[in-house]
Amino acid sequence: MLCSAAAAPTPLPGTATEVSGWLCVEHPGAWGRDVIGDEVLGPELTPELAARTAAARVRPTLIRRPGRNEFTGARTVLIASSRPEDSWCERFEITDLKQLLDVDLHLLAGPPPGIGVPVRDPLVLVCAHGKRDQCCALLGRPIAAELATKYPGRVWESSHTGGHRFAPALVLLPSGLTYGRLDAASAAEMMAAAHRNEVSLTGLRGRSCYSPLEQLAEVAVREQISAAPDALTVTREDMAPTDPATPGTALVTHRDGRRWRITARTITFPPRHPSCNAPAKPVTALVVDTIHPLPVVEPDSQDAAG
Repeated sequence: MLCSAAAAPTPLPGTATEVSGWLCVEHPGAWGRDVIGDEVLGPELTPELAARTAAARVRPTLIRRPGRNEFTGARTVLIASSRPEDSWCERFEITDLKQLLDVDLHLLAGPPPGIGVPVRDPLVLVCAHGKRDQCCALLGRPIAAELATKYPGRVWESSHTGGHRFAPALVLLPSGLTYGRLDAASAAEMMAAAHRNEVSLTGLRGRSCYSPLEQLAEVAVREQISAAPDALTVTREDMAPTDPATPGTALVTHRDGRRWRITARTITFPPRHPSCNAPAKPVTALVVDTIHPLPVVEPDSQDAAG
């Protein structure tokens, strides 16, 4: 059974990869199973790049245009910061992979550094990493191809973004909003909503900059109100747990001062296949327990308190 079919009953919210920045490198050739571990980018570059991306909490991702494209020798590189209130993306080209080491990835935690050209329109990464999991290739590539006809220049096939059992898996940049189980129509609506600076709720798994509990809380609030991608911030209220995926309480704040307290609980499912051809394993998921609206805090009061 395909892992995406086995995982079908599992809730999506709270399942996005936890990462606050993205380093996307065009690589039209063959991809190994592991972007870093298989040394696809070469044995000299890979260890150093792995260390730097891990230290900066940046996701290294291979990208390519949908369909067959001749490699010209110049590679597009995207750097994106998925911070809650000030997300951004820049684009530049390199002719030598070693030029990646000239980029200080810690800059992705701050404002746009001006390394490349600002990317104004939202981009989408569609996982098509067949060597990692066949569901991504079977379900992701057709979605990427169809989206590319409607949004030329804004769609990339990508290596593993996390959660192939939710294929087709898509990530919007720069927001880091992550989606799963979309079809062609819902993927197109996701892109149309992003173009309007809105958030489509269909298949929404969470925002990558947050922990599972925080992702769950943000999705829960978005299901109650309409809010722009950067309009909400989420903080965990209880003491930092040993496992960020454990139940707890999170505070969601709208920039207009509205607030909600969300509590979560864990539910258990029968064993599922975490990946195609992998043995079944027990599965747990976070779900919303309660949503409590809190008194509004005027923005001026928030600024004064800060």
